[in-house]
Amino acid sequence: MSEPRLGDVIDDYCVKCRRLTNHSIVSLMKGAVAKVRCRSCYHDHDYLREQAPPSKKDQKKAELFNAVLSSVDPAVAAEAEAVPHTPPAITAETAAEEPPQAASPAKKKTRAKRA
Repeated sequence: MSEPRLGDVIDDYCVKCRRLTNHSIVSLMKGAVAKVRCRSCYHDHDYLREQAPPSKKDQKKAELFNAVLSSVDPAVAAEAEAVPHTPPAITAETAAEEPPQAASPAKKKTRAKRA
């Protein structure tokens, strides 16, 4: 492929349209595309190489997950992984027991309509 030139049309992800669209090359740095302009909405942005940027929601989840992992004591985490959790076995004694009674649902209080 030949070297890109100003005004050439390339595909890129538009952050405003939120989809892959045609773009015109607006600026070059050291022979590589630096900025592009969407040909649908005319929004200028950095060349993203046809990759959608990660959502801020996913980044926040990753930060919170890493914060929780860093606060966990490695010794406690290793013990928790070493002892697998097994559910209790059902035996004749536990099967004969009566299941706990569910609480009766609360009745709604209704007001009498005034005439």
